[in-house]
Amino acid sequence: MRDLRQKLQYSMFQKVLVSDDLECTNEGVLSVLKSLKIKHAEHVQYCDDACLKIKRAQLDLEPFDLFITDLSFVKDHREQKYTSGEALIIALKKEYPKLKIIVYSVDDRLQKVRFLMNGHQTNGYVCKGRQGLVELENAIQAVFNNETYVSPQLRQALSPKNDQEIDDYDILLIKLLSNGLSQEEISAHFKNENRSPSSLSSIEKRLNKLRIQFKANNAIHLVAIVKDLGLI
Repeated sequence: MRDLRQKLQYSMFQKVLVSDDLECTNEGVLSVLKSLKIKHAEHVQYCDDACLKIKRAQLDLEPFDLFITDLSFVKDHREQKYTSGEALIIALKKEYPKLKIIVYSVDDRLQKVRFLMNGHQTNGYVCKGRQGLVELENAIQAVFNNETYVSPQLRQALSPKNDQEIDDYDILLIKLLSNGLSQEEISAHFKNENRSPSSLSSIEKRLNKLRIQFKANNAIHLVAIVKDLGLI
């Protein structure tokens, strides 16, 4: 590790922005950046501030190399255009696709990891926790080397052999089921939202398929399994 850090003194991100509404988290992340000899590191507590800093840096031709952000931000008196790290990541990746982004969050839902890593080309996803800062350091090193990084406990989310892959329609269907809606009520809900398929027979077939896929005995068991997997 010492040899690797010595090498990183000469080859590492030069300008990094950290976004988290908890000052103690920002301080912890900044300590990791300092240990990696990153020369310029800034931190903010609001998504809108992060967005403005990134845009300003681009206009000044001094762009940030890396953006590290939480996903959840507590609402307060200040009105925000971007109320979550997720919304900001989606917007930034559209405008600045080359910007490297690492998520640092307590949200360990596998579907969230897939959504951001596969759907929006986020470069890293690290879970906050006892080993969070250690994993974050590993993530920064990996992303600098043009690799992706996901915390070990979440790597099954990106496995191509994962036979428990479900799409957004399935997620919504199971969420509504977990909220106590009957299949008839789910059908009516989908029709009101112009979501397809919405027929009762289609919903019954999809739920049967999901029960078989997850080896669930019934709908309640299916909801429990999917929750345990962190998919909802």
